[in-house]
Amino acid sequence: MSTLPADLLAARGRFSVEFSPAHDADGARRQWQAVRRLERLGPVFASVTYGAGGGSRDGTVELAGRLARESSVRPLAHVTAVGQPVADLRRVLDDLADAGVRDVLALRGDPDGDPSAPWVAHPDGLEHADELVRLAREHGARSVAVAAFPLGHPASRDLDADTRHLLGKLRAGADLAVAQLSLDVEDFLRLRDRLAAALAADGLDPVPLLPGLLPLTSRKVLDVAARLTGAPVPAWVADRLDPLGEDRDAFRAEGLRMALEGGRRLLDEGVPVLHLYSLNRSRAVTELVTELGLAAPGRVPAP
Repeated sequence: MSTLPADLLAARGRFSVEFSPAHDADGARRQWQAVRRLERLGPVFASVTYGAGGGSRDGTVELAGRLARESSVRPLAHVTAVGQPVADLRRVLDDLADAGVRDVLALRGDPDGDPSAPWVAHPDGLEHADELVRLAREHGARSVAVAAFPLGHPASRDLDADTRHLLGKLRAGADLAVAQLSLDVEDFLRLRDRLAAALAADGLDPVPLLPGLLPLTSRKVLDVAARLTGAPVPAWVADRLDPLGEDRDAFRAEGLRMALEGGRRLLDEGVPVLHLYSLNRSRAVTELVTELGLAAPGRVPAP
C-alpha cells in the first residue's frame, strides 16, 4: 500500500479541510472566498463531500474540479456507493478524472433520507466500501482514502468487528483513512491504537489515519456535530457549554478553546495531520491552524 506522497507532506501544512457543495450562488461565492483564504495556509488536501442518490454528485465534481483547475489545493472527492449501479459509479469516477481530480474518498454511504435505515445495496451496485476502493483503483485513482469510525460504524457488531472492516478497506488498496468526527479526541486515539495493533498483527505497514476536528462555535454547530457523530454529546462537553446559555461570544470562545485543547492533545500524541471541518467557512479553521501552528512553512493567514 502507498501513502500520501512524502513531497506533498513536506511542502504543505499539517492540516486538511472539508468542504461541501454549496446550495446556491451566494453560498458558492462565500465558499470560494473561504477556499482562497485557507489556500494561503497550505492544506494537504481539501475533501469535497458527496450527495448519494443524485443529491450533490454534480456539485462534488464541479467543486472538486474547480479546486483542481483554479487553486493550489489538492481535491479529495467523496464517492458514495449507496443507491447507484456500478455503471453510474464508473461515470462519476470518469467525470472526476476528466475534471482533473485523481484522489477520491471511497464510502459505502448511508441510505437516502434516513441514515439509520437498513442498508440495501443497489441490485447492480456494490455492497461494501472495499469494493469501491478496488473500483477506484481500476479507474486509475492516484490515491484512495476511506472512512474510519472512532466510535465504530453503527452497522458494526463491536469495535473489533469495525476494526476488521477498516482493515479490509486498507487491504483493498486504500492509502489513508480519515476518521469521522468525534467530540472527544480520546475516542480517536483509541481507534488509532486499535488500528496500529491490527496492522502489526497482520504484518501490514502503518497507514496514515487523520482525526476529524470541528470547533463548536455555536449551538447550531453543536447540533451539526451531534448529527455527524450519531452519538450523544459527551457529558464533559455539555458541562462546559450548557452554562453559557445564549451568550454567543462566550459559547464561541469556549468551543474554540476546546478545539485547541483537542488539537494540542492530538499533536502531542504524534498525529501528523488534522482534518478540519470548515462548514464552508474559513474563520474558525484559520484560527485553529494559526494557534496550533499547522500552516505550511512561511504561510500566513489572509488579512
